[in-house]
Amino acid sequence: MKGFTAICKIELRLFMREFFSFFFALVFPVLMLVLFGGIYGNTPIYEGADVKMMDISVPAYAVMVIGVTGLMSLPLTLSGYKEKKIYKRFDATPVGKKSIMLAQVVVNFAMTLIGIAILLTAGKLLYHIQVEGTFLTICISMLFSIAAMFSMGFLFTAIGRDLKSTTLLCYVFYFVMLFLSGATMPDMLFPDTIKKVSALLPMTYAVDLMQGAFAGDSLSQHGKELLILGVLAVICTAVGAALYRRKDWT
Repeated sequence: MKGFTAICKIELRLFMREFFSFFFALVFPVLMLVLFGGIYGNTPIYEGADVKMMDISVPAYAVMVIGVTGLMSLPLTLSGYKEKKIYKRFDATPVGKKSIMLAQVVVNFAMTLIGIAILLTAGKLLYHIQVEGTFLTICISMLFSIAAMFSMGFLFTAIGRDLKSTTLLCYVFYFVMLFLSGATMPDMLFPDTIKKVSALLPMTYAVDLMQGAFAGDSLSQHGKELLILGVLAVICTAVGAALYRRKDWT
């Protein structure tokens, strides 16, 4: 346990030194909040709507944080370690390569929670957003979203032959889902054609689930989202693990 804790501390320091992961997980979502909040404020999303812009933007930006850590930071770091033969070095010690993989999951999970906490605090202080959902409902929704995004990142690492191919997979999927899922702009403003594409993206269901949880919906109202994200997490993890066993990670 002491060895694993030491690895987690090292991985945390490395995360903080990596500008891309640090900036887009902890800073960029808040900048987005301030930018769009300065333009729209926490006003109704359209005339006569009961939904306010910042009230739905904060949970959507929370999914943005999850996407950064799960689809970018985690898989690219693991792929980079593989390419640099880090796993081989750890396999030569009692710790083993599984510890460094688990440490990466723990660190990215912790940074996800910190990023969401910062975002929520900024939303409360700057725009007085309303969070109607219960703590348990929000936590469960968050865990399902994190599990789905992290498992996708894990699968990308297993599919990619090297860091370049993994980076291509991560960038394509992340940015397509970021702009078409409602994570940056409310999907209710999308034209019908874009909505059809959005319905095919896993991140869309994470955004819908988080927005519903923050708005006070019960989990039973979002059974479809929970099912899709849960099945995605199981399938991606299982396929990724199978591919990992067939690869040469030394």
